Amino acid sequence: MEFINKLFVNYYMNKLEQDLKDNISINKKNVFNNKLRDNLSSNLNNNLNNNLTIKYDKNAYFYNEGYKYLMQTYARLPVVFKYAKMQYLWDVNQKKYIDFIAGYGCLNVGHSNPYVLKMLQKQIKKIIQPSNVFFNIPQIQLAKKLCQITGFGEKVFFANSGTEAIEAAIKLARKFSREKFFHERYHIISFRKSFHGRTLGALSATAQEEKQNVYQPLLSGFKYANLNDIESVKKLIDENTCAVLLELIQGEGGINVCDFKFIEDLVDICKNEKILLIIDEVQTGFGRTGKMFAYQNYNFYPDILVLAKSLGGGMPIGAIVSKDEISTVFQPGSHGSTFGGNAASCAAGIAVIEYIMKNDLILKARHLSNYLFENLFTLKDKYQIVKEVRGMGLMLGIEFNKPVAGELVLKALSDGIVINKVSPEIIRLLPPLVINKNNIDYLIKWLDRSLKEL
Repeated sequence: MEFINKLFVNYYMNKLEQDLKDNISINKKNVFNNKLRDNLSSNLNNNLNNNLTIKYDKNAYFYNEGYKYLMQTYARLPVVFKYAKMQYLWDVNQKKYIDFIAGYGCLNVGHSNPYVLKMLQKQIKKIIQPSNVFFNIPQIQLAKKLCQITGFGEKVFFANSGTEAIEAAIKLARKFSREKFFHERYHIISFRKSFHGRTLGALSATAQEEKQNVYQPLLSGFKYANLNDIESVKKLIDENTCAVLLELIQGEGGINVCDFKFIEDLVDICKNEKILLIIDEVQTGFGRTGKMFAYQNYNFYPDILVLAKSLGGGMPIGAIVSKDEISTVFQPGSHGSTFGGNAASCAAGIAVIEYIMKNDLILKARHLSNYLFENLFTLKDKYQIVKEVRGMGLMLGIEFNKPVAGELVLKALSDGIVINKVSPEIIRLLPPLVINKNNIDYLIKWLDRSLKEL
């Protein structure tokens, strides 16, 4: 409750009062529950004095309704979006925003992309969800496309999300290793500061104690190495190691990029020790890093590739891609997903891939990445508070010397920009690949003004 109170006070104090005009006081009964109302009223009075009047705000109303009826598994921000188109969002007060987070990387082709919508609407009129005891045509077509564009894939399994796809990858790796080697070969190495999902198996692979501790005991058999430290990996490998699970860029961990030499050594070790290399590209896939997939920047093929987020263009979908040798251990009844590979989500996935390729989004992402990095480095040189700018393609992190990320996120919202905090010191940028230089210029000018005020 204290968090929400501070969040709304900061938001209103940041510039919302400039957008909301005059005549109507905050509707205390309808907008906020009693405790929040009293706390907010007190703080507003203390900070902006007793005569503050703010036009009735729909964001606050819907925020309160959401807080009332939804489980509070997210630290929600004080804006409710009603409409979106490509790189732009509009809230319930009709205020326009530029989106630099794209639904945590789910919308590489933009919000409500017209090409994706057309394909999706066309499919929905035919069939949405046949049972998985039957093939459906979009499912087959999307699986074929994924095998083709990955350069190594021979079989695909569809799920509904990234965490479900990670679960499938864990099961596939363990089943393959037990059948090919021996029963106790099921241990998996992942990396500290990683994030692979919130279901129990994926959480077991997510080496962040603060996320794991409240759900102990977790799935056994996971060990944690340090990113870009090949010796820490070697120390964990034994005869029971079946797989290494890795993000080539840790997203939630702070935009930590794998070194090329580290990956070269890791690939060699996995080949020599007959250990499966599982690459989690839930966030880095589909043009995000300047290639269709991030592993293509490192010139190797994974044994199992995990995909989700932007594959669906806003529709829920996840997938794993692997070779026949590995994937054949999945037999009828060994794994499944009721909605996985449904016709509607797969039709959207086909449209996403076609749109990326037809519109040269990957090349555009590389050009825009260079432009954005260049401008961010200029700001780093200008302001001592900026500790580091890092990332790849249009997946960037800005680390500060002070815990100012939360303050900047709220200020950005009040100024019509959507960015993301991954830690008190780190801002993450994951814009849709359809942004343009004008959008980047707007962000850079805003950052310049905001950093000057810190």
